[in-house]
Amino acid sequence: MKKRKGAPLGQHFLKNPQVAKAVAEGARIQENDLVLEIGPGKGMLTGVLLLKGARVLAIEKDPAMIHILNETFRKEIKEKKLEIKEMDIRDFLTLETQNSELRTSYKVAANIPYYITGELIRAFLTAAHQPTSIAFLVQKEVAQRIARSKKESILSLSVKVYGIPRYVQTVARGNFNPPPSVDSAILVIEKISRNNFIDVSEEMFFKTVKAGFAQKRKTLGGNLKRVFGTKASSALTVCSINPKSRAEDIPLSQWLSLTKCLETLV
Repeated sequence: MKKRKGAPLGQHFLKNPQVAKAVAEGARIQENDLVLEIGPGKGMLTGVLLLKGARVLAIEKDPAMIHILNETFRKEIKEKKLEIKEMDIRDFLTLETQNSELRTSYKVAANIPYYITGELIRAFLTAAHQPTSIAFLVQKEVAQRIARSKKESILSLSVKVYGIPRYVQTVARGNFNPPPSVDSAILVIEKISRNNFIDVSEEMFFKTVKAGFAQKRKTLGGNLKRVFGTKASSALTVCSINPKSRAEDIPLSQWLSLTKCLETLV
C-alpha cells in the first residue's frame, strides 16, 4: 500500500449510534444494497448498515481498526455480508480492480476526515461508475455551502451538476471521540448521474465555471472575457445573463446554458 507522507489519519470516531442511524437513513439504505464505507474505524456505522440488511465493502487503512472490525463482525465477515480491505480509499479508487467490484449499483456512506472531503466527493461524482447516492459526515460549513447557501461556488456547482445535495442534520462535535474543533453535518447527494452532460461537455462546463469564478471581485462578463474573449459577451447575451452579474449569483441551469452557448461559439 502506498504511503502518503504528511497526511494524518484525522480520525474522529463516531460514538453516538443515533447519528450512525441518521446517516444510514439519510442515505436511504435498504436490504441488499451494496454500500461502500470509507474509514469505518471501530464500526459504529458499519453495524447500523449491516442491521439495515446492506452488504458492506469497508475500506480502512489503520491495521488497529482492522483488528477491531475483524473481531466485532466475525459472523458477518464469514457470511460475506461484510468485506474489509486494508488500504487508503484514494489508492482503492485508482485501482483498476475497483471498477469490477463497484460496477453494479452501489451507495457510499462514511464518517470521513475533513481534509479529504472535497477530494472524495469529486472522485465519486466523476467516477466512471458513479454511486447512486453519497452520505457523508462532513464539516458543517461545507455542507451548508453545498446544500443551503443562496450563493453558488465552484464546490456547490460541482456537486449539483451531478446530483441533488441535501442537508440532513447538524451533528455536534460532542458526538465524536476525540471531538473535532467544529460541528459536523450529514450531507447526502442523491440521484447521481451525468444527465446534465448529454448535450454539454463535462470539460467545457468546468472550464466555464472556473473562468467565471477566477476573480471574485470582478463581474462574470469580465472574468469570462479573460478566457473566451469577445465570444463571452455574445454567449451571455444569447443566454440573457447580465454580464455585470457575479458568478455566485448564477444558478446551475444558467451555467449549463452558458456552457452550451460557448461551445457553439468557441
